[in-house]
Amino acid sequence: MTDRLSNQRALFNIPEDVVYLNCASQGPLMQQTCDAGHEGVLRKAKPWDQSMRARTLDEIESCRAVYGNLVGAEADDIALVHSTSYGIQVAASNLSLDESQNIVVIEGQFPSNFHAWRLKALQVGARLTIVPVPDDWNWTRAILEHIDRNTAIVATTPCRWTDGSAVDLVAVGKRCREVGAALVIDATQAAGAMSLDVADIDPDFMVASGYKWLLCPYAFTFLYVAARHHNGQPIEHYAWTLSEPLAAGMLRGDDMDDAVGARRFDMGERNNPILPGMALAALEQVAAWQPSRIARSIEPLTDHADAMARNRGFTTPPKECRVPHMLGIRRDRGWPDDLQERFGSLGIYVSKRGDAMRVSPYLYNDQDDVERLFEAIDQLEVL
Repeated sequence: MTDRLSNQRALFNIPEDVVYLNCASQGPLMQQTCDAGHEGVLRKAKPWDQSMRARTLDEIESCRAVYGNLVGAEADDIALVHSTSYGIQVAASNLSLDESQNIVVIEGQFPSNFHAWRLKALQVGARLTIVPVPDDWNWTRAILEHIDRNTAIVATTPCRWTDGSAVDLVAVGKRCREVGAALVIDATQAAGAMSLDVADIDPDFMVASGYKWLLCPYAFTFLYVAARHHNGQPIEHYAWTLSEPLAAGMLRGDDMDDAVGARRFDMGERNNPILPGMALAALEQVAAWQPSRIARSIEPLTDHADAMARNRGFTTPPKECRVPHMLGIRRDRGWPDDLQERFGSLGIYVSKRGDAMRVSPYLYNDQDDVERLFEAIDQLEVL
């Protein structure tokens, strides 16, 4: 087995003239994932076929197992929800906080992992501590300096979504355990693109939307719930089984008590005949590639972009302070507001996030794509 993967563009329906360096926004669907979706649509067309329903249930459980393996968890630790904000709200609803305590977040944190904590702090009169952007890009040290004995919850991420600057979650998790704080992670910009191991990090909750680096369809998100929270309260209640007679638990309000592990936190209508099969097709391929190898294979592309950016006098996070798969590039006079539209007209796709141009390649890209991006940047410079 070689250390790096070969280019995988043939598995995606990306036109030859398209330079898509925007996986941090949306990961394209592979053809095999689209095929699974088409099969799911046909399955929905025949709701009387009970064998099809059984297959959907099998796919749901397989999704738990495959994703769990990607992050070092058991299938019983994984709930299936429809968005990161939903998963964060599950966490917020199950963690305690009083007015003498604080919640730690970072400046510019993605809204899905910010608003729930702001509201929770407001509700009880607790303090919301916002860690400012560090001058030296060392988010780990900055976060650790703001965790104290009054910290109840730390809500953070493996990397900042605007520029890929990294957080050492193992170090943060260790500090949380020392002070008795809960750790909640939005892993959307990392799960599938780099190694994550909940055994090392020990988060209380970790949520990751599937539609980016996991290459899944929209509305399919994975929520890791530590075993110590398996008896928590879900934010939805519905009949767990369709057994007859109709579950009496529905009338008592304890209808989720028979759900094993994190399944009690599942979203309603998870028995969708279309999405689980699509997600499973994507997850199985990501698992076959292995996140660690994916990261090593993408890293030369972000390194190349970093070198080309620095040669032009632009600013990027130092290599030792960023993740391998994403790069935020800043220039002194900023980027035009219509950057994405200008580059899109050239068939080049990146994102403008805050004051950074975010470049996020994947296994379907090569160095020619990066060079084509910088040719467009050079044209922008003379305009």
